[in-house]
Amino acid sequence: MSVFLRGLRPIPPNTKIDFVGFRFFAMAISVVMILGSFLVLGVRGLNYGVDFAGGILMEVRTAQPANLSELRDRLNKIGVGEVAIQEFGSPNDVLLRLQRQEGDEAGQVRAIDKVKETLGQGAEYRRTEFVGPKVGAELVQAGTIAVVLTMMAIAGYIWFRFEWQFGVGAIVALLHDVVSTVGLFSLLQFEFNLTTLAAVLTIAGYSINDTVVVFDRIRENLRKYKQMPIRELINLSVNETLSRTIMTSGTTAVAVLALYLFGGAVLHGFSFAMLWGILVGTYSTIYVAAPFLIYFNLRRVAAKPAADAPAPQAAGPARASGEAVAAALGKPKGLSKGADPSKPAPAKGG
Repeated sequence: MSVFLRGLRPIPPNTKIDFVGFRFFAMAISVVMILGSFLVLGVRGLNYGVDFAGGILMEVRTAQPANLSELRDRLNKIGVGEVAIQEFGSPNDVLLRLQRQEGDEAGQVRAIDKVKETLGQGAEYRRTEFVGPKVGAELVQAGTIAVVLTMMAIAGYIWFRFEWQFGVGAIVALLHDVVSTVGLFSLLQFEFNLTTLAAVLTIAGYSINDTVVVFDRIRENLRKYKQMPIRELINLSVNETLSRTIMTSGTTAVAVLALYLFGGAVLHGFSFAMLWGILVGTYSTIYVAAPFLIYFNLRRVAAKPAADAPAPQAAGPARASGEAVAAALGKPKGLSKGADPSKPAPAKGG
């Protein structure tokens, strides 16, 4: 099996795709994507889940397949504000989201009791959660800090392992992936909760893993092909790692797709974010992080190991020590190996 996998190459060897040649087109796509994400975030914002916005969340299983429109009409008449209802997995499972009620905890309990009275005894209440506004605001703050610290730690790792030029390219690719993912959730108004935040952090780690592989090959080729133009060298490095990139992304996408299809509604947000992250992470490694290095003086980075190599020792000390040994043994100075000491040495220059 290992022999089969070792020989499996989705991309033929010696592929020569000019990825760097498309960098301006890819740059235009990335700029539109990032600016569009900021625009959508400013206009529509995020559809925060109960984790961040606060409120009441109830997971209910009904005896018969739920009629969502009828159920919504009934619940909107009980005086608890607007109730968001969505199917949650099977047709018998529904997810109810109620806005936070006025008052303390007793007010939230009264709203939950009203919902239970409306749905009747035939419903099974599988989960009931309440998050206050203070907790929700703290979670938003903690989530933002977690994303920022994660990106700073990743940039520091790249800077330490490679050079600052690689660190800049990596942080640009990370920002590209994270901002585009959040913008997509704002555009589609998918619920953004703690599970989605975990997916964003996972995307950052996955993306940088792929970027490190390509960066490592670029650094290796910088030392191997000292006269090759940097554009050709980056193309060569990306093409050499292309099979690995496609196999890794493909197998990960298959696993995440299985989560999306069979993991239930609770994992839809996480798996959807991961599917998008795999796609945009692979794109950013090839078209953002690697071509970004063209604008830095990477030849100076490659020349450092050669400059730091120790200089060869002069032959003077070794020759002097050899003459000292010869003198100690009683041999005439300058006597060659195998010469007869009884015969005079030939005169120089004669």
